Amino acid sequence: MSSETFAAARAGFPVLERFAYLQAGTVGPLARDTSEAMRAEEERGLREGRGSAARFERILALREVLRAAVGELVDVAPEHVALTASTTDGCNIVLAGLDLDEGDEIVTTTDEHFGLLGPLRMSRATVVVAEPAAEHIAAAITPRTRLIAVSHVLWTTGALLPVHELRSATGIPVLADGAQSVGAIPVDANSVDFYTISGQKWLCGPEGTGALVVADPEALRVARPSYLSQRAYAPDGAFEPKEGAARFDPNLTPHPLTAGFRAAVDAVPPGGYERASALAERFRDRLREAGQDVVVPRERATLVAWRAPVDESAAIVRRLTDAGVIVRDLPGRGLVRASVGWWNDEDDLERLVAAL
Repeated sequence: MSSETFAAARAGFPVLERFAYLQAGTVGPLARDTSEAMRAEEERGLREGRGSAARFERILALREVLRAAVGELVDVAPEHVALTASTTDGCNIVLAGLDLDEGDEIVTTTDEHFGLLGPLRMSRATVVVAEPAAEHIAAAITPRTRLIAVSHVLWTTGALLPVHELRSATGIPVLADGAQSVGAIPVDANSVDFYTISGQKWLCGPEGTGALVVADPEALRVARPSYLSQRAYAPDGAFEPKEGAARFDPNLTPHPLTAGFRAAVDAVPPGGYERASALAERFRDRLREAGQDVVVPRERATLVAWRAPVDESAAIVRRLTDAGVIVRDLPGRGLVRASVGWWNDEDDLERLVAAL
C-alpha cells in the first residue's frame, strides 16, 4: 500500500484524529463512508416510509449484494453465506441445527470467548476442553467427538489455530469462530464446515452485523426459522426452506446496518492485511524493547497481548484511555491487548509505549 493510499484511507476514520485506537478486537473504528451509508438509508426511510413494497424489495436486493460481497471476502460462493447479527448468532445457529445429544462430545480450547462457549454449553453434548494447540486438540478427540469448535484466531493472545488442517487430519466437522480473523488476516472459509464472521470488529462495520458460512446447507437443520428462512409455508407451519445458507438468516437486519456493512466490506484496501501483519510485528518488538512481557505465539495474527498483574490490568487500560490510547484488558487472565489494524500507524505505537 502506497503512503498516499494509506493516508487517504486512514483519514476516513475520524476517531484516529484523537485516539490511538487499538480496539478492533471488540469493535472496530467507524469510517465516514460507513456512517454516511447508514445515515442515507435512515433518511430514505424518513422521507419515503419503511413499509412500501418497493422498499422491501430494495432491502432484499441489498442483502443479496452484501451476501455476495461477504462470500467474496472469504472466498466462498454466496449460497454458502447466511447473514447474522454476530458470531454468537452463527454459533447458536450451528449448535441448534446439529442436534447433538447426550454422549456426544465437542472439543474446544481453554482460550475461547463466551460467544462460542455459551452456545456449546447449551447443546446436550459434553464439552471437552483442551489447550489451544493442534496436538492437544487432536489428542482430546475420541470416538464420541462430533464437533471441533475453536477460534481461528484466539481473542486472548492472537494465536492462529490451524482449523483447516484440523478438519483434514481428523475428519471431524469444524466450527471456526472467525471473530478475530476476518478483516484482520486473509481468510479462506473453504474446507471447514462452519465459519462465523463479525461485522463490527476487524471489518469496521456496524454493530449487530455478521455472517455464517455453511459448507453444506442441506446437512444442517433449520432449528430457528425466521420469515426469511422459507420460500413457501403452509397454515400448520410446514415450510419449504430457501436454497442455500440463506435459510439460516435469523432476522431481517435493519436496512441502515445492511448498507453500512456493505460499505465496510468494500473499504478493505488492497495490501491492508500485509500492512497490518508487519505493523503488529513492530508493535511486539517495540513493546518488548520497552520492557513489556509480550506474548508471541508461533503462528499469530494481529492481536498483540502482553502480561500484566491480574489485579492491575483494568487500571492500566483506564490510564491508557486517559492518555488517548484505546486498548482492553482480559479480566482474570492477566493480559492487556492491542488490536492492530491496517488503519493504525507508527504514531499509534509510540503513543501506546509512551503511555505505558
